[in-house]
Amino acid sequence: MSERAYDAVLLDLDGTLVDDGGQVRPASLHRLRELHERGVRVMIATGRSEGGAREVIDELGLDAPALVFNGAGIYCPVEGRLIEERILADQVVERLVRWCAVEDMLPVVVGAGAKFALAPRTRFEEEALRYFHDLRIVAPEEISTEYVIRVTVFSSRQETSRALSQAIEGELQRPVYITDFPLSWLPQHRDSPLFVADVQPPCRGKAEGLRYLEEVYGIPPQRVVAVGDATNDVPMFEAAGLGVAMANRMPEARAAADRVIGDNNSDALAELLDELF
Repeated sequence: MSERAYDAVLLDLDGTLVDDGGQVRPASLHRLRELHERGVRVMIATGRSEGGAREVIDELGLDAPALVFNGAGIYCPVEGRLIEERILADQVVERLVRWCAVEDMLPVVVGAGAKFALAPRTRFEEEALRYFHDLRIVAPEEISTEYVIRVTVFSSRQETSRALSQAIEGELQRPVYITDFPLSWLPQHRDSPLFVADVQPPCRGKAEGLRYLEEVYGIPPQRVVAVGDATNDVPMFEAAGLGVAMANRMPEARAAADRVIGDNNSDALAELLDELF
C-alpha cells in the first residue's frame, strides 16, 4: 500500500485547471507532470468533447485516458480515440431536435469527431457556437441523429438553466443525464443571456472517472482527489475521497466539496497538489 493518502487526481478543465484566458498555469503544469512521474494517476474530467479537450490533454503530456462528455465518453490520448462511449437513442435525438425547433431553441448535435448545428440567429448564438471545435453548420435535414453522444441546447426562454433541464426532462420522458449552466459562467460569454443544457446518455456523470480509475488501475474512490468548480463536478465530489472546489465558482460546487481553495487564475491548484502529495 502506498504511503500517500491519495493515488489519483481527477481534474476538471474550465474554471479549474484552465484559467480565464484558456491557459494552464505553469506551476500547475509542472506539478501535474511531476505527480505523473511519481506514479500518481492524473485524469482529466471535463464536459468538453474529446476534440475540445485534446489541446490541453496534449499540453499536459500524460498518457492516462481522460473523461469527456461529462462521463459519457473516455478518450485515450495515446490511441487518439474514444475507448468508451455511450450513445443517445436515435428517437431521443430526433424528438429533442424537433422540440427545439417548435420552442425556438438552438440544438447542437455532437458525436465522436462530428458536431452539427443550425445557423445561429442572434449574436449570442453565434458567439455560443464558437465554443465548439470542428462544428458544421447545416440545414435541418442534414443533422445526423445516429451515433450521437450529446445534444447541447441553447435557450433564453427560461429563467434559469435548471428550468431548461426540467423542460427537456418533461419533453423526453426517457432516461438521460442532463447537466446545465448559464453560458455567462464562461469568461468569454459574460454578457450572454443564454442557458445551456447538455443532454447525454444515462451515466453517473463525472463519477464515471472514479469507476474507471478503480476498474483499470485498482485505485479505490477514497484514494482519489477530485477538483472542480461547477454543478457537473458534484457527482465526482460525492464519490471521491476528497472533493475540492475552486473559490470563485458555482456555490453548488462549493457546498458539495470537502474543502475550498483559491480561484483558477491563481496558483491555488499547484499549492493544493504540493500539500497533498
